[in-house]
Amino acid sequence: MPETSLDLPRLATSWLIVLRAERKSAATLRAYRIGVELFCAFSEVLDKSRVIEWLATMEHVEPATARLRLAAVKQFAKWLAAEGYLDADPILMVHPPKLDQKPVPNLSDDEIARLLKACSGKDWRAKRDRAMVALLAETGLRAGELLGLDVSDVDLPGCSLMVRRGKGARGRRVRFSPSAAAAIDRYQRSVSTLSGPLWLGMSGRLTYTGLRHSLGQRATAAGVTGFHVHRLRHSAAVRWLAAGGSEGGLMAQAGWQSREMIDRYVSTAKEHLAAEEFDRLGLGLDR
Repeated sequence: MPETSLDLPRLATSWLIVLRAERKSAATLRAYRIGVELFCAFSEVLDKSRVIEWLATMEHVEPATARLRLAAVKQFAKWLAAEGYLDADPILMVHPPKLDQKPVPNLSDDEIARLLKACSGKDWRAKRDRAMVALLAETGLRAGELLGLDVSDVDLPGCSLMVRRGKGARGRRVRFSPSAAAAIDRYQRSVSTLSGPLWLGMSGRLTYTGLRHSLGQRATAAGVTGFHVHRLRHSAAVRWLAAGGSEGGLMAQAGWQSREMIDRYVSTAKEHLAAEEFDRLGLGLDR
């Protein structure tokens, strides 16, 4: 079938059905759908030249966003090739824009303490939010991994949990502290959850929108500026390394496959970590 005759929007619908059958995460499905829909609105033909032209229209878009949209179109092209509709190789050779390594500041211990204090309260939402903040700050879980937890995934006596489907559909076991276990237990007793989703909203499993809104309100009450949930993941990485934890252990805990991610996550804390290491190593010259 010639490329010019392809009904890209209709084929994109079929592709998304396949991705759902493959149990891709909701976040992945949404990102892929948006990327392909934007391309289809730009061009009725999918080939290398059109993809390059499309990328050029995103000069004012964040490089990370442009890369994600391009990745979606590339995955779509790979599926089309597998179905016999086109040759995807030229499209797969299109280079993504370089990422700006924008620093994401971690939260200080004082800011985390204030955030936890802002979650003080006897109602179930306060107990839930305090438990989530503690778990995120200790483990560096991704927001999607946190929200995907079921009650059965958490071993409170053993202070560990199982991430069933992390990034790239990889599972892993994650440790947390007895104090975080106590916070989770306190929350669970307030809602009597014996099975199903661990974190509840007003109607079923807590959503990312609900998580962002609830913790955003806690951050405002705590006077923590520029807060977003992902900063807790950065903070967990910095706290791990500052305490002398190994990079290999951090990669296993956070679910990273590349050491490059460590540099990205702790770039803003390198000078602070270096100063602490200098003092710990005692490199001053005695006179």
